[in-house]
Amino acid sequence: MLPRMRIRSLSVALSCALGLCALAAPSAHADGDTVITDVVVGGGGDFAIGINGSKTFNVSVTARDDSGIKGMELRVRFPGTVIRSPDRGVTCASAGGATRTCTARFTVSQQGDLLLNEAAGTWYVQADVDANDGNSFFSDTAESFRIRRLAKLSVNAAPEPVKKNAKLTVTGKLIHADWFADRTVPYAGRSVKLQFRKKGSSTYNTVKTIKSSSTGALKTTVKATADGYWRWTYAGDATNSAAKATGDYVDVK
Repeated sequence: MLPRMRIRSLSVALSCALGLCALAAPSAHADGDTVITDVVVGGGGDFAIGINGSKTFNVSVTARDDSGIKGMELRVRFPGTVIRSPDRGVTCASAGGATRTCTARFTVSQQGDLLLNEAAGTWYVQADVDANDGNSFFSDTAESFRIRRLAKLSVNAAPEPVKKNAKLTVTGKLIHADWFADRTVPYAGRSVKLQFRKKGSSTYNTVKTIKSSSTGALKTTVKATADGYWRWTYAGDATNSAAKATGDYVDVK
């Protein structure tokens, strides 16, 4: 039997397939002179969420109309899969003249919202603005931001210590969150960089690039020439976050 959350995820997907999700509307529609002038997604607009994780962030939308702005409805959404309302409604304040800025706080969680891996990628702010004179402006894509699956890297360099110019073996593993399976799994076939930072330096330099195995494993050999830190780094992709292992210090004798 599927766990309760997994059953819910299937019902979400099935409902969308049957057309029971919110009907697609034009990406933007204006009635009168109401216009959105600015949208800001807090926290940098790029979030990585792991198993049992969540992210809370603010969305601020600024709009104007000659008659003034009466109010707004704000949501965040992933097309065809998830639509999320604010945690505690929307608060608005004057931004001067006929312009107002409205802000809402959102919390997106793996257990409550990210039930399908397909929900990773580009999300959108949905804004429905009402003016005092009855005019309005609606946008399904007022601003974009990213919610990605959390990726992680580990590293181990051996032997420690090592003789100068001897062979050093650097291993590690690349894993990422599988939201649907509710666990962390290997991330195979990804290009991962091995980097080295010499003792006393603050800069890592790339030594080589290899691909993770079918189990997410990483392994390569290098020549040990100086004391310093070794780490793996992954640049990330459209649906998975970047990752960096904490440097493993190796003493060269």
